[in-house]
Amino acid sequence: MRNSRATTSPLSLAKAYRHSNIGSLQAVPIGQEQAAASLGLSFWRSMQHVILPHALRMVIPGLVNPAIDFLLATSLFALIRIIDILNAANAAASDPNRLGFYKKAFSTLAPISFAIGYGHSRYSLWLENRLSRAGQH
Repeated sequence: MRNSRATTSPLSLAKAYRHSNIGSLQAVPIGQEQAAASLGLSFWRSMQHVILPHALRMVIPGLVNPAIDFLLATSLFALIRIIDILNAANAAASDPNRLGFYKKAFSTLAPISFAIGYGHSRYSLWLENRLSRAGQH
């Protein structure tokens, strides 16, 4: 039961964010497609060199938060079983004899979650800046 909840949540979020990907492809001006066709580029070449670079520049800022959510909801939960640790920490909070475990659990999980989320957001910012410079030949 626990694993099904862990996979259902990211999948339902993925369905919601899929429309932003489609919207970014539709936001590329039709003139770009026509220019690629006039240069004699095939469909796949025009997608590779013209359409997708424009679409990626538009979609990356909107996908940073969902990507961080997916990352934290799947790999971190599977790796260290954060739900079990948090439940144990909450149970320890009600027991004065185990208060030390409560503090250790949260002080261990907070930096791990922060490091993963911060590293991913910095990489996304770097990628966004790199893609924005790519169109300024």
